[in-house]
Amino acid sequence: MLRGTGGVWRARDASGAEHDVSLRGRLKHGESLKLVVGDEVELERDARDGTYAIADIVPRRSRLARRAPGGAHGERIVAANVDQVVVVFAAAHPTPNARMLDRFLVIAGANEVPARIVINKADLAAGDVRAPFAAYAAAGYPLHATSVATGDGLDVLHDALHGRVSALTGPSGVGKSSLLNTMYPGLSLRVGEISSSVDKGRHTTVGTTMHALPDGGYVMDTPGLREVGVWNVSPAALGSCFPEFRAFIPRCRFGDCRHHDEPDCAVREAVDTGAVARERYESYRRLMTELAASFPNR
Repeated sequence: MLRGTGGVWRARDASGAEHDVSLRGRLKHGESLKLVVGDEVELERDARDGTYAIADIVPRRSRLARRAPGGAHGERIVAANVDQVVVVFAAAHPTPNARMLDRFLVIAGANEVPARIVINKADLAAGDVRAPFAAYAAAGYPLHATSVATGDGLDVLHDALHGRVSALTGPSGVGKSSLLNTMYPGLSLRVGEISSSVDKGRHTTVGTTMHALPDGGYVMDTPGLREVGVWNVSPAALGSCFPEFRAFIPRCRFGDCRHHDEPDCAVREAVDTGAVARERYESYRRLMTELAASFPNR
């Protein structure tokens, strides 16, 4: 499914043709999966009028989910069958925010979807654009330094998107739409402006839309997100969302160690020896405090 609103969805079949489709009544009113962008479906064509309907939703191989809004219980699936999350930040204008980047990476980790980081607008940075992101490279995240203005890094990023379903995310104004337009001119996505007064981008994307790439694969262009603290991550699972922690967690004395003040915590020892970046550990601590308030009994 490429996009959908008001009960009418846009689907792309195996030949590349796109169709407006609707849900069969049993899917609309039954207990089946709720349809989301990225779902693979089975289509049926009405022999009388040639219209298409969704007969079934294929089981998902992955998903991106968050807590239901408004304090409700449960979760809301926002995208399905995602192969990777591509988090885009700008080297400057707007200024990168490491705490927000960590939140996006936790979202991907909690959903067990690999993530990579794009540092866009590299031409605006003084010095080594990758240096402020060294801790992420050490943690195993692939880094891409790109510039629409100069074209640097676009070929490598293009190859990373090829043949995969990629969910692009990140704060507003970092140039996600510009990157896609430059690599794939036919997409013609709207491009927003940067507000100089608040150094934050104005939102230009109003809903998740999946675009077929001309040489294979798909990208999901998602709205710029300002707040990502509501995603479905429990305190017990947070440590495993930091990949550099994973080798040390089994060495902690306690199986339920939260890596705070417990004795013989291997994660804290790794921070002290430099095996884990202290700034990443401090980010973990801040997120743990927030999550503990949201999940008081977990």
